[in-house]
Amino acid sequence: MSKFHSITFASSIVALTLCGPLQAEKFGLGRAALPDEIAAWDLDVHPDGTGLPEGSGDVLTGEEVFAENCAWCHGDFAEGVDNWPKLAGGMGTLDHEDPLKTVGSYWPYLSTTWDYINRSMPFGNAQSLTPDEVYGIVAYILYSNDLVDEDFVLSRENLTQVEMPNANGFIIDDRKTTEAHFVTDPCMQDCKDKVEITMRARVLDVTPDTTE
Repeated sequence: MSKFHSITFASSIVALTLCGPLQAEKFGLGRAALPDEIAAWDLDVHPDGTGLPEGSGDVLTGEEVFAENCAWCHGDFAEGVDNWPKLAGGMGTLDHEDPLKTVGSYWPYLSTTWDYINRSMPFGNAQSLTPDEVYGIVAYILYSNDLVDEDFVLSRENLTQVEMPNANGFIIDDRKTTEAHFVTDPCMQDCKDKVEITMRARVLDVTPDTTE
């Protein structure tokens, strides 16, 4: 072994020896989050109602809150303004060429509606609504989809009892078993050695130039 290689090898050993303790050390930045701090971020609501806070809201009160906070984008009757999302309508259109996917026609769980509004709405002023206001807005959206009566009151106790029209419209992805014949191991030997280009994306100008 040459003198240069010996020095290089020895330097590498020393560097690795020094790195070991350094990598094991903690930086000492920050601290463990307090329970109250974790709770402030723990906003998700599950389909079974886990995470829902106490509270309630009726359709008519929800209509007032909706008109003040949501109608600018979603319309007075949740019909949508311009290209903003429609929240009502679309029943029976999911098998059409251009389906209208709304809370009423598409969303399988009402908890998703509550969760999304609570954490993300109103646009530009997220998480400014009280739980009662969110319950009221969701109740009004249900009413706008003809899913509840005008005197309906939504609460933590009955939210999971509301069955959405498309509750059975989703299935668990089972392609791994039902389409097992499409699942194959990648080719690792005797693979195709030549690829024939049948078309070039010249219009999009995304086909790389070939160089010899």
